[in-house]
Amino acid sequence: MFDLKPLEPNDDSTDSRIEIKEFSSFRKNFDSPAPNEKQNVPNAVFGRELGKIYPKINLSRYGASKNWYSESFMSQVKKTPLYETHRALGAKMIPFGGWDMPVQYSGIIAEHNATREAAGLFDVSHMGEIFITGEPKTVLDFLESVTCNSVASLSNFQVQYNAILNENGGLVDDVTIYKFSAEKYMICSNASNYETVTEHLLKYLPASGVKVRDQSPNWHQIALQGPKANEIFSKFLGRELDSIQYYHFALLDYQGEEIIVSRTGYTGEDGFEIYSSVPFGLKLWNGLLEFGKPQGLLPCGLGARDTLRIEAKYPLYGHELNSQWTPVESGIGWIVKEKENSYFSSGKILSQKKNGAEFKIVAFALTEAGVPRENFRVLDFQGNEIGKTTSGTFSPSLKKGIGLASIRTEKIRDGEPIQIEIREQPKQAIITTKPFIPGSIRKN
Repeated sequence: MFDLKPLEPNDDSTDSRIEIKEFSSFRKNFDSPAPNEKQNVPNAVFGRELGKIYPKINLSRYGASKNWYSESFMSQVKKTPLYETHRALGAKMIPFGGWDMPVQYSGIIAEHNATREAAGLFDVSHMGEIFITGEPKTVLDFLESVTCNSVASLSNFQVQYNAILNENGGLVDDVTIYKFSAEKYMICSNASNYETVTEHLLKYLPASGVKVRDQSPNWHQIALQGPKANEIFSKFLGRELDSIQYYHFALLDYQGEEIIVSRTGYTGEDGFEIYSSVPFGLKLWNGLLEFGKPQGLLPCGLGARDTLRIEAKYPLYGHELNSQWTPVESGIGWIVKEKENSYFSSGKILSQKKNGAEFKIVAFALTEAGVPRENFRVLDFQGNEIGKTTSGTFSPSLKKGIGLASIRTEKIRDGEPIQIEIREQPKQAIITTKPFIPGSIRKN
């Protein structure tokens, strides 16, 4: 196990711990001229083609960093139903995955700590909701053929983490699948991917017996996360929620509106993801914020969502997950199942799970001052490059630099010392095969 003793960054690294970096600090990442007016954009960057109309734009969890300020791109940015509410709360807004989203309100560290110690409320209405309906056996066979986890193992009102695969075994997206009945499922996909997911599903749709409908514009989603989330939400609704187990959901009536309450999240804490109609979503957001304020509930942006997920060792599409890497190479090999139905590259992926892949995702923690970011070189102690970082941040909980990296499998051992090259200076770190923060989510 690695040492959890806090490390205070030195003066050289303090300015890049958590706070949003200025646009000008990313000049080395792209060749477009920086705008005259400095923009607030964090520095985790990944690439995604948006089509022939636009040049390649590097999107991160927080937005885009190549030509993203151009009028043609900005005109395409969508706003969630809570956009004006975020502005009224003083949120700093940035483009992310085609949406104008809050990156922070009171501050990333304050919001992170509120979620770990009390509760945080997140707007995740930019996520996609795709419904799969039809004849039970045909629907199940279809879902089994395009995913790697066992959809057949799901009970009604159970949720499953899964991955939709392309023809080469890479990820179209990592998703959660909700089973309402044998005839009805819902796929929740990432904001920047739900149109791609829908197109992919339609491409392989059987001739009859299954319907695929992207219902994202009709749904609103917020996430209430933290150790006090259950207490706050159950009192707010006026009913107990302990019967909703981890990775299960329920259909509840609240003030005459049917809502989906799912005991899931992306923070490593207990909590709920709440789906409702778009008009009712604003009412839920405002009501929960007001009701939970005395117990420490804060509105939280994408900045805290990122530090929380890295501490929990949760992957992010475009960083740890992409269209080229298989689930095993992406560090989520535990969702790969041997199924009656074959799926894309199932032979290759199952072989990797049994025999190991050439490289895979691991977590690491620095043992000296420094803040890792994406695409930094990972070295062994002989100075040989063994991989690259995929995500990195300053952990508000551990008060040290942490991250995720793709490295050669033979180098992966818990507690193995490695080096992360930060600003051309090797910084000592150790590999951990477990999440940095013990999860409080498996309460039931």
